[in-house]
Amino acid sequence: MEWLNYHHLFYFWTVAREGSIARASATLRLAQPTISAQIATLERALGEKLFTRTGRRLKLTETGQMTLRYADQIFTLGRELLTVIRSQPSVRPLTLHVGVAETMPKLIVYRMLEPSLRLPAPIRVVCREDRSERLLADLAVQDLDVVLTDAPAGPGVKVRVFHHPLGECGVSFFAAPRVAAAYRRRFPRALDGAPFLLPRDGSPLRAALDRWFADSGVRPRIVGEFDDSALLKVFGQSGAGVFAAPSVIEAQVRRQYGVRAIGRAEEVRERFYAITLDRKVTHPAVVAICEGARDRLFAE
Repeated sequence: MEWLNYHHLFYFWTVAREGSIARASATLRLAQPTISAQIATLERALGEKLFTRTGRRLKLTETGQMTLRYADQIFTLGRELLTVIRSQPSVRPLTLHVGVAETMPKLIVYRMLEPSLRLPAPIRVVCREDRSERLLADLAVQDLDVVLTDAPAGPGVKVRVFHHPLGECGVSFFAAPRVAAAYRRRFPRALDGAPFLLPRDGSPLRAALDRWFADSGVRPRIVGEFDDSALLKVFGQSGAGVFAAPSVIEAQVRRQYGVRAIGRAEEVRERFYAITLDRKVTHPAVVAICEGARDRLFAE
């Protein structure tokens, strides 16, 4: 009996969806010659050409178009199978593979994931933290069930994904007690020239803060920039400077880091999303995350 090599079919499917071997190479994190060789092997097995080249562009042949339609159905069924199996109550825990954008505040991430840990069926959460674009590449090849992020997918993401808004809030400014005492009066004008700990340049929160500084006439003295929001708060805890965090976790930030709130800026909006490959969320843990965020975390 002849068997179809589904790895080769998956590489073909990815190239067809991405539109080029170069983009598929970035998504799959494989060398272009490797992908080309796998597609050539599939073509030999089928006895038909799947692509023709027009200049630098690849175009599906009639056989390629038919193969793509079958591949769409095959891999859609594969995703449904994984979802059904992971959803079944059994002795083995339900596994949630979640990608967390590195700019996400860790306390927010915990509050988002907490409802999934209270599901009736046992669950194992596998978290991976990285830059959003890398996480979305892992989502595209189904290594992740969901990506939690504070920004929508950028225009450079060629894979079709769906954004599920979880909520939004303003930000609060914090500092160690001895630092906070100097800036609580005459907020926000008192922050002009204050030592600040900020997210790295290019992050969504940093862009929103920069706009707020300009609108408020505040010129911060930047003493540190961070990718890791938890490390930023540790520096703030030590008295190194003022920092911002979502107002929805203000109480937890004060308790956990022993800092005091200086003031709030509702104009600086933090927005949070769950990103999936499917329009309808079916994974029970992802459903719990979305419902918990909308109905409790951001409804407070």
